[in-house]
Amino acid sequence: MDLATPAAPVGEELAALHRDRRLATDYPRLTALLAEATDEERERAGRFLARLDPAEVRRAHPALPTLRTAVTGDGTLSPLLPALAAEAARHGLLLPVTPSPYNTWVHELSDPRSDLHTARPELVLCVLSAAVVTAELPSPWHVDDVRRVLEAKTALIEGLVDRFTATGDGTLVLNTLLLPRELTAQLLDHRSRARLGIAWREANARLLRLAEHHPRLVVLDLDPLAAETPAHDVRLSTYAKVHLSPGLLARYAREAAHLARRLLGRTKKALVLDLDGTLWGGILGDDGPEGIEVGDGPRGEAFTAFQRVARQIGSQGVLLAVVSKNDPEPVSRVLRDHPGMTLREDDFVRVTANWQPKHLNLRALADDLGIGADSFVFADDSPYECGLVRREIPEAAVVRLDEEPADHVLRLLADNWFDSAELTTEDRARPAHYRDDLARKDFRHGFDSLEGYLRELAVTVRLAPAAPEDVPRLSQITLRTNQFNLTTVRLGRADVETLLTRPDTLVLTIRSTDRFGDNGTVGAVIATRHGTALVIDNFLLSCRVFARGIEQAVIAAVLRHARSTGITEVYGVHRPTARNGKTADFYAHHGFTPVPTGALPAPVPPHTAPDRAPDRAPAPDDRTVHRHDLRTIPNVPDHLRLDATLEGPTP
Repeated sequence: MDLATPAAPVGEELAALHRDRRLATDYPRLTALLAEATDEERERAGRFLARLDPAEVRRAHPALPTLRTAVTGDGTLSPLLPALAAEAARHGLLLPVTPSPYNTWVHELSDPRSDLHTARPELVLCVLSAAVVTAELPSPWHVDDVRRVLEAKTALIEGLVDRFTATGDGTLVLNTLLLPRELTAQLLDHRSRARLGIAWREANARLLRLAEHHPRLVVLDLDPLAAETPAHDVRLSTYAKVHLSPGLLARYAREAAHLARRLLGRTKKALVLDLDGTLWGGILGDDGPEGIEVGDGPRGEAFTAFQRVARQIGSQGVLLAVVSKNDPEPVSRVLRDHPGMTLREDDFVRVTANWQPKHLNLRALADDLGIGADSFVFADDSPYECGLVRREIPEAAVVRLDEEPADHVLRLLADNWFDSAELTTEDRARPAHYRDDLARKDFRHGFDSLEGYLRELAVTVRLAPAAPEDVPRLSQITLRTNQFNLTTVRLGRADVETLLTRPDTLVLTIRSTDRFGDNGTVGAVIATRHGTALVIDNFLLSCRVFARGIEQAVIAAVLRHARSTGITEVYGVHRPTARNGKTADFYAHHGFTPVPTGALPAPVPPHTAPDRAPDRAPAPDDRTVHRHDLRTIPNVPDHLRLDATLEGPTP
């Protein structure tokens, strides 16, 4: 098969799946199909998928990441549902949607007995248009009338957010209101138009600031989306009350799917870049360093703009790497010495230049970094290389660039692959941490035994109760950590803050340092006391610090602390997912014995509260429970130093 082109047009394949009633059984195939689909093909796929029963998909694929979703707002929002279904499938997600009746958003958000609240959605999309303001203007109207209505509506929305966050446990999504030209054009003097623009933007700024005070609120700014497509279709708005155009709703759905991906812990961690045709124009091996296009001329400036964006992304904690079919020495010289380059060798955690197949180099890079290949976004201008990586590493995201470098930036940024709720100090330090990890691997090669290496590594582990300033990082760990994550329950900031207030709950941060530097906060333990029993609700550890004895030191410290505070037994729960298999025997390896699920001192439902949508929704039988009687506690490995300060909330 020619990897540069699909075997059949995407639309034909989707139609065949629909015709043969295989959309549910072949649902995972849609990720690759829709990745290369046109807007029209995605729209058609959305119409098929919106009629698909989510329960049928779940029966066929019980491990599929799923997020219960509700849609409400003003006006008619039916065009949003197919777009949302297509975007979810494109990202390998399932978003079962509960739509609200027409224009009932105030009731649905405020009444805890509403259908929306009863559905217990994990993601609530409240889509608002300018009609919530314009419908209440008198005739004739003045700018002060608009200001008055804006003030009343923003106050109403603030109250709804307070009520929703007090009674619901999902993430609420609002949006800014687009200022319609047909409103401003009704004012005949420019001074009044300016006053209207000021009032409207002040109201939108007030909406955007709401997210600073409500961790489970996201406010989407619609202005950047409206800059890409017409935002209003006057006939649809007048006759069908579709106040935001189908094109804008499709872009809204794209943003909503990105958010769902983040809430499900599917945020990418590394951007892996090709060189020839990607970071510069031309072929280095043929044109030489002097012949490549970068820095000067229109095309060279386009490649420079792309490099600047990649460097900006890397400055916020995303790992940058190179995988290129080139000889290493010329690549190194260009990255080090070429005057037109913005990206330099130090910007990358690894530069791989050889003639091996790129998918093999990507697998090797994942092993070196200690992360899954599903953490990669691979950007290349070659249809062949993109097709090969998409086929051989389907879990990686592939950004297909083309021959026009001016489009590179838009193609890379189209899917918000690296979104996070909040940027932390740990994020900015992450690339340096991974470069240090690679130095550790090189250091390891100088030792005949792992024991000798670990002793010289001089690991120090600090275990302490979490403080308020740890909340953003702890939430991020639960959202981003997949391999050493014993339950994969995702916690937002508000969830972590709630845990810190509970007197029966112990939330511990794990930090580590060694001879190469400070690794930062690399893990967490969450445990709850039930009488004389302690239940470890979750134990998480960054993949960067696997196999250094840290997990053994932490579990030993937790068990010792439990025994010293009157606990007689400790339970641990494990929920298997496709990505945490390496933790399956963790408890057994550290002296715990398997017990029936019913032996837990307090029954733990399949979705532990607060529930933040684990990678899968396992049935109770999927969980394993282990018990430790505290008679024999594992030793802290003698190659590391443990500093455990556990005077905080007593478990």
